[in-house]
Amino acid sequence: METGQTVTPIPLWNIVVISAIAAGIQFGWALQLSLLTPYVQTLGVPHVWAAFIWLCGPISGLVVQPIVGYSSDRCTSRIGRRRPFIAVGACFVTVAVFMIGFAKDIGHRSGDSLQNPTKPRAVAIFVTGFWILDVANNMLQGPCRAFLADLSSNDHKRMRIANAWFSFFMAVGNVLGYAAGSFSDLHKLLPFTQTTACDVYCANLKTCFIIDIVFLLSITITAITTVKETPITRKEAGDEEDNEGRSSGRPFFAELVMAFKTLKKPMWILLLVTCLNWMAWFPFLLYDTDWMGAEVYGGKVKGSASQQKLYDEGVRAGALGLMINSIVLAFASLGLEPVSRLIGGVKNMWGVVNLILAACLAGTVWITKVAEAWRGEHGPQILTPPPTRIKTSALALFGLLGIPLAVTFSIPFALASIYCSEEGGGQGLSLGVLNLSIVIPQMIISVISGPIDAAFGGGNLPAFVLGSILAAISALLAIFALPNPKTQLSLNSTGMAGAH
Repeated sequence: METGQTVTPIPLWNIVVISAIAAGIQFGWALQLSLLTPYVQTLGVPHVWAAFIWLCGPISGLVVQPIVGYSSDRCTSRIGRRRPFIAVGACFVTVAVFMIGFAKDIGHRSGDSLQNPTKPRAVAIFVTGFWILDVANNMLQGPCRAFLADLSSNDHKRMRIANAWFSFFMAVGNVLGYAAGSFSDLHKLLPFTQTTACDVYCANLKTCFIIDIVFLLSITITAITTVKETPITRKEAGDEEDNEGRSSGRPFFAELVMAFKTLKKPMWILLLVTCLNWMAWFPFLLYDTDWMGAEVYGGKVKGSASQQKLYDEGVRAGALGLMINSIVLAFASLGLEPVSRLIGGVKNMWGVVNLILAACLAGTVWITKVAEAWRGEHGPQILTPPPTRIKTSALALFGLLGIPLAVTFSIPFALASIYCSEEGGGQGLSLGVLNLSIVIPQMIISVISGPIDAAFGGGNLPAFVLGSILAAISALLAIFALPNPKTQLSLNSTGMAGAH
């Protein structure tokens, strides 16, 4: 890894502007989480296979983010080392979102039958676009976080401030994305989105993604044109040449192996807790709106018109729940520091919120059983939404999950950046290493969640129960195994004014 570069402290607004790109990234990610799993099933992809399509995100994160991080650490472009990757990533997002949104239209024009429940050409276009989108998101997120670390000038307080701003804008992007996904008439803003092959649900998805393109490009262009980078030389990048002009720098995989060999015990434990934490989160992030539509509301993707309508109502209610979750996420991030002091530090905070996560995931079973009991009392053919008390309980669960999500978005990245700065490593590669502990569990859950659900009779609850168990284990490890950092971290934005 390279030696950390010392630069003159820059104004806080630079950190804010670069962090704002997170809103654009998360806007699209929120749309993926709230709308795409149901959309995939309308293309004719069975529920059990939907999880495998989501494998592209973890796989691209496994490969792309470490490579992009390493490459951006060593990039000697005259416009900087992070900005070129951010610009290219935004362009790829535009292409990918177009392919996803217009998959049904392109598939229909290519020969897909409207009467056939499975639309193979549309599925192929969708999956290709989905993979490109996840690659592009990794090209954006990794360099953005590394850029924030660069702008912090190895100042730990500024790194905490930068992570707080990034988390805040992730919440903003989530709110915008889930709000857009909860509106059923959004397609009326762009009437051309509804076509013969693309129904109202599809047209809403298409409209949301068009808005996402405009939003992300606007933020990205503003950020990379107003915040400047000082180019680095090949020597600063650690790519010195020998007397014959050949590069003497180690190749990427050698750097990655070296990064793991030099990891200290606290970082290994951080990776383990992060891994289990994300294994707990991913089933719910993957199937939350599907759970609302199928288990809570009792609708069906492939049923009668009334059943499909009920399912769509549940999906929109789930999108509303995710918006509430993001509002709680934004406010919770502001209170992490005082609460962590009250309960004995960062590791105790992480442990407590993981217990909250475990309880909430277990709570999905109770809410589902109550909803099923209500439908049983009123007859199996009832096709109306559940009563207010059940909907309120489900939405409250979504909101409560915003608290552990705030910690998940803050603590691991702040700790990894600080460890990296203390050891003089490259921020891009170090954050790429941390990302491995996020994407590998996602791959595992993507592979096993569908078969687990099918083995226990279908539905989402088995994967949620597995997530609850893993969250409890990660909580115990955080409390009893994760060492306290040398300097207690401040993970909120209350001290940001002092950074001017």
